[in-house]
Amino acid sequence: MDRKKYTDEFKREAVRLAKERGNLAQVARDLGIHDTLLQRWKKRLETSPERPFPGNGNPRDEEMAQIKRELTRVNQENEILKKAVGIFTVRPQ
Repeated sequence: MDRKKYTDEFKREAVRLAKERGNLAQVARDLGIHDTLLQRWKKRLETSPERPFPGNGNPRDEEMAQIKRELTRVNQENEILKKAVGIFTVRPQ
């Protein structure tokens, strides 16, 4: 059985609705999720609001990983070019 994946926006909106309505269990039923899952999202949002839902589902994480890989590749190319310049530079004797 595959695990369902929910977007960051869905989780934030679910928590907002639960706070707004004051009935977490009812909001969970309305959204078709388990109330303990919604409670966990609420707790994570309260304890670390800057990044409450880290995970594989965040497209920004993939973009950041791609940028880091590209930076690593460019740095390696730069080091190779520096070494090549050193090898082919004529030094006065």
